[in-house]
Amino acid sequence: MAKRKESGIELLASMPWPVGFGLGIAAYLAIRYGIGLYLSTSNNPVWQAFGKQAAAGVYTPFAWFALAACWIGAIASFLRRRHRKHLLETQTGLDSLRAMSWREFEMVVGEAFRRQSYTVSETGLGGADGGIDLILRKDGQVTLAQCKQWKTQRVDVKVVREMFGLLVDHGAAAVKIVAIGDYTADARRFAEGKPIELINGETLLAMVREAQRVVPAEPTTAATRPAEAIGPKPTLSQNPACPKCGALMVKRLNRHTKDPFWGCTKYPACRGTRVT
Repeated sequence: MAKRKESGIELLASMPWPVGFGLGIAAYLAIRYGIGLYLSTSNNPVWQAFGKQAAAGVYTPFAWFALAACWIGAIASFLRRRHRKHLLETQTGLDSLRAMSWREFEMVVGEAFRRQSYTVSETGLGGADGGIDLILRKDGQVTLAQCKQWKTQRVDVKVVREMFGLLVDHGAAAVKIVAIGDYTADARRFAEGKPIELINGETLLAMVREAQRVVPAEPTTAATRPAEAIGPKPTLSQNPACPKCGALMVKRLNRHTKDPFWGCTKYPACRGTRVT
């Protein structure tokens, strides 16, 4: 199903609340005073007439409307921020994490990462059925995160493969998959030697409890689009082609020697390798 298009207020609500507050003031001043000042300097008599109308306050209702819309978005952003903090700080165990909705689960995970000094973008691209739920930024690195609130089913290798494909496609540095339960043995084997962190329920609970002891920083959530937020796709000059099948390769670590090497992204179907 296609993602529903966001309204302007929804977009503002997804930004840090000071942004919406500042935009409201800027929009009011620009419409109420800026338009009149700008048009009044025109050599065109028609534009000069519009400038005089603007200076007389004809467009003042539009200025108030823009201010109100921006501030409504800012208030919504502030309330969402408080809600995320409340959700995280009231978690007592795995049962409380299981009891919340999938959307609240994502908010708790995002807030926990936020308190680890990540800048967190809630993309809205995931949902109950998967996808990129969060984009994490820290020290110039981009990490993709997916949240799985499966209460009984273990996360299988298919999910891990799909996220690894997104990592390669978007040129991200790493992937984090956060589950309320655990992972299959195949999923763990596939993640070995790759920049994939599998966070199970117990690890998540420890992460939440640690985050509860951290004083939250100012909000850094931003509305993003996947291509803009994640960055450019890797090129063949960065990642070589597999000598066997021609697919893109990624760096991995030998599980025994810990030496890096290039491995095919189609592993285990293709076992092509290159020396780094």
